[in-house]
Amino acid sequence: MIRAFLLQACRIAPVALLVTGVLVAAPAWAQTAKKGPAVTAGDKGAPAKDPAGVTQPGGAEEKPEAKTDKPADGPSGGISVLERMGAELPALPEEKPFTGKIDEAYGAFQRGRYLTAMELALPRAQLGDAAAQTLVAEILDRGLGVKRNREQAMFWYEQAANGGDPTGMFKYAVLLMERSRSKEDRRKADELMKKAADLGNASAQFNYAQVLVADSPGEKGLREALPYYEKSAEQGIADAQYALSQIYINVKDLPEEKTKRAREWLLRAARAGYDTAQLDLGMWLVNGTAGERDYDAGFKWIKRAAEGGNPVAQSKLAQLYIHAIGTKQDPVEAAKWFVLARRAGLNDPSLEDFYLGLSDEQQKAAISAANKYRTGS
Repeated sequence: MIRAFLLQACRIAPVALLVTGVLVAAPAWAQTAKKGPAVTAGDKGAPAKDPAGVTQPGGAEEKPEAKTDKPADGPSGGISVLERMGAELPALPEEKPFTGKIDEAYGAFQRGRYLTAMELALPRAQLGDAAAQTLVAEILDRGLGVKRNREQAMFWYEQAANGGDPTGMFKYAVLLMERSRSKEDRRKADELMKKAADLGNASAQFNYAQVLVADSPGEKGLREALPYYEKSAEQGIADAQYALSQIYINVKDLPEEKTKRAREWLLRAARAGYDTAQLDLGMWLVNGTAGERDYDAGFKWIKRAAEGGNPVAQSKLAQLYIHAIGTKQDPVEAAKWFVLARRAGLNDPSLEDFYLGLSDEQQKAAISAANKYRTGS
C-alpha cells in the first residue's frame, strides 16, 4: 500500500517569474548542448526501466571479465566494442563542409580568449553589428577578462536589441526587469521578451511564458503561455520541460496527444539534471501518475534528487527506506537521510518520531553516516 506521504508531490509551480539564474546564462551563440546527468551504477541486478522503456540510473549488472590469451600477470587486452556488439558499426555520414562566414570574435570567446574576443568585436559593435554588440555586452556584463561594468553592458545590450539581435533583446529585457521598477520599463521589457521569443530565443520563450502566467494567474494564463513553454521545451530548456509536464497533467480538456506526453517531458527535465523534476518523476513512478507504477525506478530517481542535495527528496527517500518501497527496509539509512534533510532546514514530524524511536546505537550510526556523506568520506 502506498503511503499518504507520496500522494502529493512537492514541486515548484510554473508561475514564478524566472529572469535570473540558470536561464540568464550565455546567449545562444555561446551555449553548447546540455546533456543529462551521467548514468551511474547502483545495486547489482537488472536495470530498471520506466514505462517508456528508458533505462533508469543504477542497476547495472556486472559483467564477467572477458577471457584473453594473455598471462594473468600481464595487461588484459579485453574485447573490442565491435566484438561486444557482434556487428560492425555503420559508416558515419559524410561531414558537410561549413559554408558560412567564420566569426573570429565568437570563436575566441568560446575558447576563453575574452580579451581577443573584445578586441575583435568592439570595432564591429561600434559600426552597428548587433551580434557583436551582444558579445561586447556579455563580456562586460560578466567581467570576462575585463572589469565588470553593467552600465556599459546595458548600453550595448540596448544597442543590440535595437539592432534586432534576439539574444540582445532577451538580455536587455532581463536587465530592465532586474534594475527598474517603472511601469514604462516593465512594459518595454515585456515587449522585448515577446519579440525575442517570437524570433526563436529559447530562454525568452520560457520567460515570456512566465510573464503571461504571472499576469494572468490560473488556467487562463497557463493556456496562453502553453505555446511558448512548448517551443522552449523543444529547444531543451529543462524548466520549460518541467512546466509542460505539470500543465499537461493538471490543465483540463487538453488534447490527448499532449496529456500522454506529460511523463515524457518530466523525464527529459529529470535527465537534464533538474532536481525538482527528478523528485516529481520518482513520485509519479511510485504513485503510477501519468503511467504505470515502477517502484524501483521511482526509488532511484528520488535517490538521485536526494544525492543532489534536494531536502524534500531526502525526506521522501527516508520514507521509502522505512516502508521498503523500491528498496529494502533500512532504518539506519532512513535516519541518515532524515538527519541530512533536517540539517538543510526541513523537519518532518513523522520522521522525527521514527528517529526518536530508534535505539541509541542506530541513531549514532545514522549521524555518523550523515557526517561521512557530507564530507564525502
